[in-house]
Amino acid sequence: MSRLDPGSGTENRAQIRRVVLSGWLGSTIEYYDFLLYGTAASLVFDKLFFTNLSPVAGTIASFGTFAVGYLARPLGGAIFGHFGDRLGRKAMLVVSMAMMGIASTLIGLLPTHDQVGNLAPTLLIVLRLIQGVAVGGEWGGAALLTAEHASSRRRGLLTSLVQMGGPAGTVLSTLALMLFSTLPDDEFLSWGWRIPFLLSAALLTIGLFVRLKVTESPLFTEVQQSESVVRRPLVEIFRKPKPLLQACFVVFGATVSQALTSVFAISFAKDVGYGRTEILIGQLVNGVAAAIAIPVSAAWSDRVGRRPVLLGAALTLGAMAFPVFALINTGSLPLMLIALGILAPLPMGSLLGPVPALFSEMFGTSTRYTGVSMGYQLAAVVGGGLAPLIGALLLSANGGDDPWLVALYMLATCLVSATVVWHTAETRGRDLAHESAAPPPGEISDNGAKAAVLAASYEARGEVAGDLDAR
Repeated sequence: MSRLDPGSGTENRAQIRRVVLSGWLGSTIEYYDFLLYGTAASLVFDKLFFTNLSPVAGTIASFGTFAVGYLARPLGGAIFGHFGDRLGRKAMLVVSMAMMGIASTLIGLLPTHDQVGNLAPTLLIVLRLIQGVAVGGEWGGAALLTAEHASSRRRGLLTSLVQMGGPAGTVLSTLALMLFSTLPDDEFLSWGWRIPFLLSAALLTIGLFVRLKVTESPLFTEVQQSESVVRRPLVEIFRKPKPLLQACFVVFGATVSQALTSVFAISFAKDVGYGRTEILIGQLVNGVAAAIAIPVSAAWSDRVGRRPVLLGAALTLGAMAFPVFALINTGSLPLMLIALGILAPLPMGSLLGPVPALFSEMFGTSTRYTGVSMGYQLAAVVGGGLAPLIGALLLSANGGDDPWLVALYMLATCLVSATVVWHTAETRGRDLAHESAAPPPGEISDNGAKAAVLAASYEARGEVAGDLDAR
């Protein structure tokens, strides 16, 4: 069974469209829910769930619950990766979407601290943990399911549509909150903020309808048929951790920058004196610009390679760190929109665009779900999850009004990503089927000998990189 090529027939084109739509829609829904929490944490959670704390302590506690979701993401990557590599991609993606939709809907129904005391923040943290586990399994599964259906010629572009779920989710969540932010403060804090969370139930219904129509990955089906499923994919990934570490730090600068220019920037802009609606407009243009940059950079990486695109984006994003925060700090809405709508999201989107294809090409089919998920989610923890909290602490340490330490932090993480990209091998055009060679002895099913014979027969017939795409 070969991979689907968008140009190889009506049925195949329809299937690849369903796969891409499912990946984009699933990722959009997951990130709508996940990033909606971040925006709400910046605007309202300190006033509703941490009212027994001072304003500064409440903000830090609110960002702490935001970080909890990121801390749970590697757990989700490990759990969903394990079963995704053993049972299949599609089933795990259905479960992850259902978990996220249910958790987000319940957040919209939570009582506040004034109503039930400390039970309110406790329930908030539990639901945030569930969100983190769910998104930890979603991104990697959606990216590789698309990659394993697509031809190598357009793998970067098609998988980048999954990556667009992040900014698309940002735009949707920002629009939802913006609509209700026009309410008087008491009404917004009472019930207005809840409606965007409750809308998750409707999005979940749409997402599941599309996802259930998608076929399983043809490459994973080949692994099942050859009975070469890895028993402990996480163990195999950590046995040779270099690709995992490279994947993590390639995207490190982007995850930090994304969190600093979204979640942290909301809180910082509020302190500078911007209004709630102005801040949400900044977030809206940020998401739109990133959504434009992601597929453009990914398509370019299909032509010139992943490394040059990623390296240029990481260096450019780092160079934007000081200008971005300097412009926000002016208190001028046009300058803030330049910072959040051009300077930050364009290089950030360019750094994120080729990542799904790159990660899919770094791991073999038998461990790809685990490797892709863990690489991205570890970066999310050490980068995005802690960035708003670190940003708040750095700003506080510098007197609370000069963000130069925050900008330096963003610059440093981008330089780390650029360095790792420089030392990462080019993967453009790599044949994912060839990368699914039989796993090492001891990590395969009881019919491992059969898998080894099958893998050897593939090589004997000349099925090396590029052969399947040439058919």
